[in-house]
Amino acid sequence: MLTESGKLEPTEELLAEFAAKNEELESATPEEIIAWAAERFGTKLTMGTAFGPEGCTILYMLSKIAPETPVFNLDTGYQFRETLELRDRIAKELGIEVELLKPELSVEEYEAQTGGLPLYKTNPTQCCLDRKITVLKRGAEGKHAWISAIRRDQSEDRARAPIVGWDKKFGLVKVNPLANVTKSWVWKLITDHDIPYNPLHDQGYTSIGCWPCTRAVAAGEDERAGRWSGFAKTECGLHTLDDDSK
Repeated sequence: MLTESGKLEPTEELLAEFAAKNEELESATPEEIIAWAAERFGTKLTMGTAFGPEGCTILYMLSKIAPETPVFNLDTGYQFRETLELRDRIAKELGIEVELLKPELSVEEYEAQTGGLPLYKTNPTQCCLDRKITVLKRGAEGKHAWISAIRRDQSEDRARAPIVGWDKKFGLVKVNPLANVTKSWVWKLITDHDIPYNPLHDQGYTSIGCWPCTRAVAAGEDERAGRWSGFAKTECGLHTLDDDSK
């Protein structure tokens, strides 16, 4: 159901539709899931990417299935140079221009609020809220659904992710076409089709976010161990499910 402003409302009928579709898509391929989302939501579909290997594979599939889908990146101001250079390669090689959504305050203005001491050193959760979550909510205006690149085997929280479901936090339908695939599946697709990826992955960075909160991981560590190292934090908040209605 749509409101007068055109926003999608999670009515019982709509939630029932997505619950049934979620069950149906459990055995579908990522390409089939993306094709369904593009047909179901059309111009109201968007994708958010941090240019991880998973996101790069989805961009590759979008370039074949629905290249007109708008894609955005949350440019916190703390991204690695290699990440921004990858954005340019994606545009050149896959033909997809990824829009950079920026917070209202620059890094300098933001850090000035705390006397020059970056919040990522003392309160990374607040930093993520201000420079990611808030920005995504602004970027989601006018959209009905967004594609994410999470895999269920990445973390305990992501293990509960549906293929398609209502994302209460952002007021959107969230589509996870890679929920059932593995890390090795992702990298095989990248290798087989020469999909552009972040060169930092070749230097031990298994999961890449903002440079102050990302490090390379050691052998045997979890693939997300390099994110917010030293804090009891493994997610920025974009993909936590505690507030989601399934």
